[in-house]
Amino acid sequence: ISENEGARFWLNVLSDIQNRGVKDIIIACIDNLTGFADAIESIFPKTEVQLCVVHQIRNSTRYVPSKHVKAVIKDLKEVYQAPSKEQAEKGLALLQEQWSEKYPSMVRSWLNNWERLSNYFKYPKEIRRIIYTTNIIESFHSQLRKITKSKRVFSSDISLLKLLYLIQLNLSKQWIGPMTGWKLTYAQMMILYEDRMKQH
Repeated sequence: ISENEGARFWLNVLSDIQNRGVKDIIIACIDNLTGFADAIESIFPKTEVQLCVVHQIRNSTRYVPSKHVKAVIKDLKEVYQAPSKEQAEKGLALLQEQWSEKYPSMVRSWLNNWERLSNYFKYPKEIRRIIYTTNIIESFHSQLRKITKSKRVFSSDISLLKLLYLIQLNLSKQWIGPMTGWKLTYAQMMILYEDRMKQH
């Protein structure tokens, strides 16, 4: 709980996670919050940080008027749905050529974030499917917000934390089965990160 999120806030969060026993994070899929990726990499330096592609697409279309949205999304698909990083970079070059004059902010955003946006291309499709978006956690957050937005005032941060904890306990009852395709994903992770996976 904080009034604003920045590098210092995220450093505190990650230090707390480390102090509570987390030794390693293999892949972290995040939205592009200020200072979050840098904080992860400073506490867990081996972590592969993947920016949420869905957030990036959503943010990209913000810059584009409705008459060009379909065409821009079609060109963006050549980037994020490419079978390899090399093909994606060709798509990115075409995106730049086609749209950088009209929508320089959109194109610049893809270019500036490319290193962390493109990490998922090094993985098989089963792992890519899990790490290209933060939608799973976004869904959890929206369920938390459903409850907290109806209560405008909390007597203290502790009362809010208690409520969030109780909501999480209730929601976690629904988390009963494994993720679809988890065995195959786990097997692939064991091949890619055998030494690190064996520790867990």
